[in-house]
Amino acid sequence: MATGRPGLAAGLHPRQEQKAQPRLYQAMDLLHMPLLDLQGHLRQALVDNPFLDLVEPGEEPEDPAADLSDAGAEDGEDGPADEAEEVDWEDVLLDDFDAGGRREEFGDREYYEPAAVATRSLWDHLHEQLSLLRLDERELRIGEEIIGNVDRDGFLSCPLDRIAEALEERREEGPEDRRGAAGAVSREEVEEMLARIQSFEPSGVAARDLRETLLLQLRDRGREASLAWRIVDGRFDDLANRRWTELADEYGITPREVQAAADEIAKLDPKPGLRYADASESYVIPDLTVEKIEGRYRVSHADTSLPRLKLSPVYRDVAADRARFQGENKAFISERLNSARWLIQAIEQRRQTMLRVMHFIVERQHEFFERGVEHLRPLTLRDVARHIEMHESTVSRVTNGKYVQTPRGLYPLKFFFSGGYSTHAGEDVSAEGVRARIRKLVTEEDPTAPLSDHEITARLQTGGVRIARRTVAKYRDQLGILSARLRRRV
Repeated sequence: MATGRPGLAAGLHPRQEQKAQPRLYQAMDLLHMPLLDLQGHLRQALVDNPFLDLVEPGEEPEDPAADLSDAGAEDGEDGPADEAEEVDWEDVLLDDFDAGGRREEFGDREYYEPAAVATRSLWDHLHEQLSLLRLDERELRIGEEIIGNVDRDGFLSCPLDRIAEALEERREEGPEDRRGAAGAVSREEVEEMLARIQSFEPSGVAARDLRETLLLQLRDRGREASLAWRIVDGRFDDLANRRWTELADEYGITPREVQAAADEIAKLDPKPGLRYADASESYVIPDLTVEKIEGRYRVSHADTSLPRLKLSPVYRDVAADRARFQGENKAFISERLNSARWLIQAIEQRRQTMLRVMHFIVERQHEFFERGVEHLRPLTLRDVARHIEMHESTVSRVTNGKYVQTPRGLYPLKFFFSGGYSTHAGEDVSAEGVRARIRKLVTEEDPTAPLSDHEITARLQTGGVRIARRTVAKYRDQLGILSARLRRRV
């Protein structure tokens, strides 16, 4: 009799699932790592795994020949057919497997890690100048509060009223015997201390806006009676919009004199704090090198700072007496050995994949290396992936965050990838190449009659590039180039 109550039923429902192995994730991470990160990773691996050792200076590494897929169960013991972790570690150790690839010798050092020189920040520089003033405790607190609100560009990022309020809040939270002793900090006191800090180096620091920092820099140069000072002080909006005729009428001078004053202002620093920015933020080490040798471009690795790894010869004696190790000891040795072999092979595979990708880039972008950015051709990750017969995501990991040193300078690998446009001659030109052509046209234009977007478009089309005017305007904005009206000089 049916009760209508729900029940539980068990059944088999076959389905296919694909799960990524942990080492697959590790391999993807190794592909993605920039050179500096990889250095740290290998150094840690040397500490964690006793089976890894460094290739000594002057030692000739052999080509990698071992393959983890050949590993199987030993001594006839049963094990999963697809288990790749169990290997004949005695044979591998006795063969002294190590990483292949001839690299530069390191002399007396095993490897090195370039390090950026420590630099003093903007705030360190301002605090040092503050400490040189003869200040009482109250003035010092006000000065420190102001400096703490100066941003990376050198501008004061907080209103003076808010600074006074913050100082008052800290005073109220302080010891009872000090709360009412000195009274509340006034805005006038904050303004007085700000004026003293604005006399510090770099010139123009602690300004509240662009106009003020320009005035401070002109003051420090003794230009308070100049036309440049009067324009910044009284007609800054006209200056920003380059209204030369209106400014000339206002001051009863010629537009050419206004232009000369504007040129003087343009030499000032709009972000004075950036000169103390940490240089290590832009510190890059190339992963690859392209050199022209005997008329041909050669690709090589620039990873001589990486540790060169091999299996430690110390463990040959351990491998010679496998009967001494059973159970957990045997499993530990097998796991560590396989991990060491895998890492050495993974690093070599990473190197070879990067070389294959860069070889194809050099082949495809030959005209760029010969003639410059204007001749950069369109290239996608899919194009490279098809050529080297790898997945597109693998190529993306190989190129992301990597740099190459070329005869034309240092470039990120991503620089060589972009869409493009066809020409009337049937050739292709990349978007980066089009931007380079726009930059060149603007650089060579008559400054008294700058090219409009329509004229730039017409010249590109005359040169064979099929492009729309709105695209030219977009690329011009990306290049930081002003419109024709704002570029015009008198």
